[in-house]
Formats: sequence, C-alpha cells, structure tokens
Amino acid sequence: MKKKQNKSFFLMQFGDTPQLRVLDFLIGNHFFDFPMTGIARESNVSYNSIVTFFNNFIKSGIVVKTRKIGKSDYYKLNLENQFVIDLMKLDWKLVERNVLGENSKLKPIINLQE
Repeated sequence: MKKKQNKSFFLMQFGDTPQLRVLDFLIGNHFFDFPMTGIARESNVSYNSIVTFFNNFIKSGIVVKTRKIGKSDYYKLNLENQFVIDLMKLDWKLVERNVLGENSKLKPIINLQE
C-alpha cells in the first residue's frame, strides 16, 4: 500500500485513521460513486480494514449504495445526511483557514444547504 505524500487539512486536524481516510477521500470525490475496492485503493486503506467499519457508515446514512455493476456495489457520500453536510462545511472551513488565513470571508464554491 503506497503512502500518501501530502495529508489533507482534514487528516492533519483530526488524525490519520482508516475511517477518516475514507471520509476524506469521499468528501474530496463527493460527485462520484465507487466500489469498496476502489474506495480502499484510493484512500490507502486495506480492503480488510474497510470491511470492518463500512457497514456502520451505511447504517448511519453517511454512505449510500448508488448502483450495482456485475458483482460490485457502488457507494457515494450521502449528501442528504446533515452530518455529511456539516462535515463537508468543516472540511471547506479547514481549507479556507489554512490557505487563506483566519480572517478570510471567501464564499465556498459549493453551497451545501445553508
């Protein structure tokens, strides 16, 4: 498993755990759906690790199944879940604060049900 060179502000702030890596990857790619193997590969988490917690993400509504292709189920971040919306806002605030500084008044590019 290759090591990610640059950690996101999200991971630098909250730690580098498998669950947070998966959330970080899904937040950064919230327009797309992926099979669990793709999520594991792109977030640098082993498939066996994802299997241990991914059902909790589904049950809590953080992740939703979007489609099935062959034997693979595809999942994406549930953009209708308030927790996910707040997490994405927090991620944007972390980027804004770290890139533009504390006093930035820049509006986010994406509007998540303000």
